[in-house]
Amino acid sequence: MSFSNDAKLFFVLFILCCYVLDVGIAIDSITSSQSIKDPDTLSSEDGNFTLGFFTPQNSKKRYVGIWWKSESTVIWVANRNQPLNDSSGVVTISEDGNLVVLNGQNQVVWSTNASNLGINSTSKLLDSGNLVLVESTTGNNIWESFQHPSNALLPNMRLTTNKVTGEKLKLTSWKSPSDPSTGSFSASVDRLGMPELFVWNETRPFWRSGPWDGRLFTGLSFMRTNYLTGTYVGDDGQGNVEFILITNLEESGMIVNILNSQGNVEQSMWNEGKKEWVVTWKSHESDCDIYGACGPFAICNSQSSPTCSCLQGFEPRNKEEWNRQKWTSGCVRSTNKDRNMILIISITVTIGTTLIVTCAYIMWRRLNSKHHVRGIFKGILQFNRGRAPVECTNDDVFGDLSQVKLQELLIFSFEKIVTATNNFHPSNRIGQGGFGPVYKGKLQDGQEIAVKRLSRTSGQGVGEFMNEVVVISKLQHRNLVRLLGCCIEGEEKMLIYEYMPNKSLDAYVFDLTKNIVLDWRKRFSIIEGVARGMLYLHRDSRLKIIHRDLKASNILLDEELNPKISDFGMARIFGGNEDQANTRRVVGTYGYMSPEYAMQGLFSEKSDVFSFGVLLLEIVSGRRNSSFYDSENFLTLLGFVWMRWMENNILSIIDPRIYDPSLHKDILRCIHIGLLCVQEFVAERPTMATVISMLQSEIMNLPPPTKPAFTLRHNMLRSMSFAIVSISSIQGR
Repeated sequence: MSFSNDAKLFFVLFILCCYVLDVGIAIDSITSSQSIKDPDTLSSEDGNFTLGFFTPQNSKKRYVGIWWKSESTVIWVANRNQPLNDSSGVVTISEDGNLVVLNGQNQVVWSTNASNLGINSTSKLLDSGNLVLVESTTGNNIWESFQHPSNALLPNMRLTTNKVTGEKLKLTSWKSPSDPSTGSFSASVDRLGMPELFVWNETRPFWRSGPWDGRLFTGLSFMRTNYLTGTYVGDDGQGNVEFILITNLEESGMIVNILNSQGNVEQSMWNEGKKEWVVTWKSHESDCDIYGACGPFAICNSQSSPTCSCLQGFEPRNKEEWNRQKWTSGCVRSTNKDRNMILIISITVTIGTTLIVTCAYIMWRRLNSKHHVRGIFKGILQFNRGRAPVECTNDDVFGDLSQVKLQELLIFSFEKIVTATNNFHPSNRIGQGGFGPVYKGKLQDGQEIAVKRLSRTSGQGVGEFMNEVVVISKLQHRNLVRLLGCCIEGEEKMLIYEYMPNKSLDAYVFDLTKNIVLDWRKRFSIIEGVARGMLYLHRDSRLKIIHRDLKASNILLDEELNPKISDFGMARIFGGNEDQANTRRVVGTYGYMSPEYAMQGLFSEKSDVFSFGVLLLEIVSGRRNSSFYDSENFLTLLGFVWMRWMENNILSIIDPRIYDPSLHKDILRCIHIGLLCVQEFVAERPTMATVISMLQSEIMNLPPPTKPAFTLRHNMLRSMSFAIVSISSIQGR
């Protein structure tokens, strides 16, 4: 008997269809007319996720769970606290529309337990790993496994906390690797001031991520990669705060974070080539990662033996426990130590593989004040540079600043600042300093404040922060911004200033819509005020201070437009008869640096005088030196002023909005003083004391200026390039 080709093809297709029907077809949905019996499974459309029955290692119990690729990576368990004793289990849609797990006696051991369901519902396993229960008529999700997580956080899952009701959407650990029932550890997003990810052991904190800084949790280094990020969503009006883990699966492959039975969060990435998981991060690399491992006022160093040690001037609270290596009770101040002792602390920042350590003094009597700093030191982690532990000594504390003590500076609690700024709400952000944002706030007594918050994502700024605290806490002058206090709590470092309602000078001088507010008399008053403030820094305060970053944006204006010099992060204190210093780290702002500082790292009072001269010419002209461009002559603002001065074309220099013929002589005198301040050679520049005399005396004869430094733009850029090569990188701000 012979068959045609068509008949043969039909026969082959018939056999294949019978085979497929015999072995079954993978499905991704369950309807009211379908069910899954052990060992049947449900698969996502892309085949990566599977829902089915499994037995953990070293166990005989059966559970319904979802896994990625294989049962070795279970990411969700339905009946985790009600296991099945045999293989008679069934997953189906019940009469009330809920998804349920039944045992061999047809008893419900687990249910989605959703209410107000229609008679028609469908359960589907999505490619994201989310198991959803859908109302068939409307297509709306009425239940989803992402809202009832087990111990795994998958991409696009949410962790939420309702600060009103206390309800949390959180991860909960397995009791053990062989028992998926709810363990003692949980992971959630909590807002204790700023939001953080916490692992809790029952009700006690076990690990924390570091606060959310607007882009990442500061202690989670992996969030700096380009394939993984997160979104923190603030209060939604109903008391809910949430964090969403986001990943680019096309770049990274599958990523999962699992809270194991020991309270350790492990992040793993799927290697498709090797068909295996690769652990990329763990929350607990050492004992020191555990919250409060050594208790209060103790140092935890996993590379030392013993791991825990008390801070200098402290001793174990319970010596018997301490000798048994039980350290959680921590340390207390030694009874034979002076109550007013100085405690040296270190602030450490890691940039890539580089470890930066900043040492600082904190007065013990402030540290011991429960009102001001409770909870700051709940154990200090001692980092390592190479093999040697990093330890701060007297010689490490800012060199010349080592003799300056913080005696009367008020220390604010982090909670108080959070309340004052409405949790650093974006609407309260009033500016961006060199090392972090500035927020407006209001204390409970109604006082308005400005909060300069050190950015934790920047490797710069920790030393400058402590430098500013030390320097400005000792200064008192009507033309210097007043520091009210600081906040140093955990990884948070903030400076609290008096609030300046008119912000900074550059917002007026360089804004064509606002500079009319500053007529010549007001501008001259600002010039005088800045000069008086600089003279106080150089000569009249008991500390001789070089500001090193004087510019329009660092001059704040109060309600009456009186100037106040701010931002002392770059300032240096001179001791004794010291008049000049050298640095290999040139910091400041392009266009304001003196030539000897930019090219040789030399700074003195006269380098500040140069910056003042640039500022003065900017105020008179209404033009910004750093962005001034003369296309015909390639001139800087200094070169432009010099050329017009030599041509006796003074009117072209002056901001036309402030010019009045009756004021011509006064404005001309200020331009003359400005040119004297920006002379190329240090000896030809006046001191600030002489500048004030020049400003206040109309009969004082002024010496003729010579050609200033940096008149041509290409010369200035070449000088800057030379400085970069010969000294170090100039840090523009």
